[in-house]
Amino acid sequence: MKPILAKELPNFLKRFGNFVHGELRNIEIISPTVIKLTIAGQDSARGFDWLTIELELSGVSDAKLLDSSKLLHVDMSNGINIIFEENSFAFGIGDYHNLSGIKNAVCYIISSSIKYKEGLF
Repeated sequence: MKPILAKELPNFLKRFGNFVHGELRNIEIISPTVIKLTIAGQDSARGFDWLTIELELSGVSDAKLLDSSKLLHVDMSNGINIIFEENSFAFGIGDYHNLSGIKNAVCYIISSSIKYKEGLF
């Protein structure tokens, strides 16, 4: 897995179009402070081919997660956002641009670090 630095977030999200109309495929709780997400989206660096991205958020301090049976029904028309605010990474489903907004998302995770791995669609 490759770490994502705060300064790399805009380029990472732009590359995958904020996962607009993507698929949230899996949420796995590895431990009380580590959560792994699997998201499918289009990669602009590969001619907009579909691929799967695993995000691993470590040092989780707050989260609102969804039951696995509901993941296929999540509206991804606004994609996701990941921000760095107050020395934490904040992942949220939807078009949110600050920590308080992300905490209103249907699913969010606040963590101290984030890594990703690319996989096949």
